[in-house]
This record gives sequence, structure tokens and C-alpha cells, in this order.
Amino acid sequence: MLEFIQSGGPFMWLLILMSVISLALVLERTVALRWRRVLPAVLEERVEACSSASELAALRSICDADQSPLSRLLAGVIERRHWVRAENIDALQTRARKEVAGLERGLVIIEVVVGSAPLLGLVGTLHGLITLFGDFGEASLGNNAALAKGISIALNTTLTGLLIAIPSLIAWSYFNKKVESLTIEMETLCDLLVQRLYAPEEPQRESGAGLRDPLA
Repeated sequence: MLEFIQSGGPFMWLLILMSVISLALVLERTVALRWRRVLPAVLEERVEACSSASELAALRSICDADQSPLSRLLAGVIERRHWVRAENIDALQTRARKEVAGLERGLVIIEVVVGSAPLLGLVGTLHGLITLFGDFGEASLGNNAALAKGISIALNTTLTGLLIAIPSLIAWSYFNKKVESLTIEMETLCDLLVQRLYAPEEPQRESGAGLRDPLA
């Protein structure tokens, strides 16, 4: 294995570094994007059952004790329950964009690895071929075995680049889809809480006057 890496030259070491970075980010996102870590089951149950002042107070206490993205969004909605509905929703959307950006953290680096690893492998191959043919003199042109071995070594970086890019692409696609699913579920639960906090028949009035406070 060490000989395989050394034969690829400096580009191979760069590819190995990229593979380590990609693997570390994949493992970190695997832990960070666990469904129940982002959307705790207890919060989902509390939101669906939130129909009284006592249940809302219990939901707020759970949100304060929890550190998940969903808990921060729900806590913000409850804290702004005296605001006009439209203003509360606007603030929720702003906060939600920040939480989604946190869920997507690191995915752009994996995307860069997906695009650059094959290209870097190709550059390493071209560099190897240029070096190989530059070192071949007229006396060595008939040595087909040496030429074939040199070409195979030069192709090592292309192979490595593809082996890095393909799993990274699979992981990147999977995490993007998971973030999308988590975002939809958070949006659904936050919208449900907003509906519980605001009476749908109440018209929009001046700031702070159009809200039914279930804690009152």
C-alpha cells in the first residue's frame, strides 16, 4: 500500500488528504444528522398535543432544556407568541434558514471533493506520463514491459481519485436529501405550533394585538 501511494507522487498524497477530510465529514454528518437528534420524538409529541396553557408551558420547558434545531425554532415561536402572526412567521423563517445552514455544514466541502478528486487524479496521471516519456531515451523505446509498468503506475492517481469521488458523491447526495426531509418535518411542526398559538379567525391587527395567548 505504501508503495502504491509513493508511486503516485505528490498528487497521490493530496488525494489521500482529501479522502481523510471527506471521511471525517461523512462521519461527523452521520452523527449530526441523526433524525432524533434534530427532531426529538418528545418534541413532536408535545407539539401535536399542545392544546392548553399547561401543555404549552411544558413544551417550552422541554425546548429550553434541549439543544436540537427543532427545539430552538419552537422556543422562538413560543417566546414571540405576543407578536402579530405574520411577524412571528417572518422571524421563524429567518431563524430556520440559520438552522438549515447548520445542518448543511460541511456538505460543500464534500461537494468540492466530489468534483476535484477525479480532476486531481487526472492531473497526477498526466504528470506521471509526462515524466515517464521524458525519462525514456531512444535506447529504452523498445522496452515495452518498462513502458507498460510506467503507464500503469501513472494511472494510479486517476483510479484513486475516482475511488474517493464516488463514495463522496453517494454521501453528499444522501445527506442533501436527508437535510431536505428534516427541513420539511421541522417546517410542518413549526407551522402546527403557530396554528395552535393563533386563532385562525382573528384578523391581523396592530403589532401585539392580534394574538390569542394560550398561557393567559
